[in-house]
Amino acid sequence: MIRLASILYSIIATSLAGTFIIVALTAGYDTLVPILIAAAAGALLGLPVAYLVARKLYDGQVRP
Repeated sequence: MIRLASILYSIIATSLAGTFIIVALTAGYDTLVPILIAAAAGALLGLPVAYLVARKLYDGQVRP
């Protein structure tokens, strides 16, 4: 399950980081520090999200 979570993390974390960066830029925070904070928040939030998605996929709780 760790392998699946790591594959999902690479997709989920970049999506969340990109979304948070766009939100920060849209809100007017266009300097380096807010953009880095938004990217770090997306990367950190991606860890539990990837784990939860992998667990649900591995347990068969998600149907195609």
